[in-house]
Amino acid sequence: MNVSTPTITADYARDGYVFPLDILSPAEAAELRADLEAAEDAVRADKQHLRLLRGYPARLLPSFARLVRHPKMIAAASAVLGPDLILWGSGLFIKEANTPSFVSWHQDLTYWGLDQADEVTLWVALSPATVESGCMRFIPGSHGRNIVPHADSFADNNLLTRGQEIAVEVDESDAIDVVLQPGQASIHHGHLFHASGPNGSADRRIGAAIRYIVPAMKSTAGPETEVSLISGEDRHGNFRLMPPPATRLDPADFAAVAADAERRDAVLYAGAKAARR
Repeated sequence: MNVSTPTITADYARDGYVFPLDILSPAEAAELRADLEAAEDAVRADKQHLRLLRGYPARLLPSFARLVRHPKMIAAASAVLGPDLILWGSGLFIKEANTPSFVSWHQDLTYWGLDQADEVTLWVALSPATVESGCMRFIPGSHGRNIVPHADSFADNNLLTRGQEIAVEVDESDAIDVVLQPGQASIHHGHLFHASGPNGSADRRIGAAIRYIVPAMKSTAGPETEVSLISGEDRHGNFRLMPPPATRLDPADFAAVAADAERRDAVLYAGAKAARR
């Protein structure tokens, strides 16, 4: 689907999601994946750096900084949120080949500490996201509900930070499989019920979750929370605005995102009995 189509706004309002959106060519997606995997290899001996790389790729890799600023990404997010966009975060959801890792049914905004729901996630596939590889599943229209109760599991194979899972019944017969090819993306609301199963394929399932918000939002982590202005203007000053990385895997950038991760984790794990590291 062309991201400039006017149906994005209407479909998103009705369903809480739109897919597939053609963002990158297959060759561009392959190039981005290769850069990511080379970076993983470069920092693999340092578990904290590997965690930060996968949690903040747009702050550490110029290639991902370009992805979050791609005109088609901005067009899709702007179709929902308007022209003023802040990058709240970028993170990678990686399921290794033939592994039991999964994502339980949840709503993104449950523990983020944001005061509004003016947020969208563009999930960009860097490898095939199929039913076999554990693609996302959406419950159409569930974004119309406020945040429902969640329970923490901290399950070993759950990719979510707290292993959080919706504590009300989810009718999985209503679920839609979000099948994407490399370079394609989906966009979804922060209240949408979604999940994904394990990867039974022979390839890694790699997705980049790019989170955009409007500048009027505030974080309970305070104004020191680091974000990036992607499009338009910030007339509110509720966050510390950071530029894209000037170089690849810069030690100073690792130090900055480590400090920001501590601030965000304090909010994310508030009230939890444990914290996954």
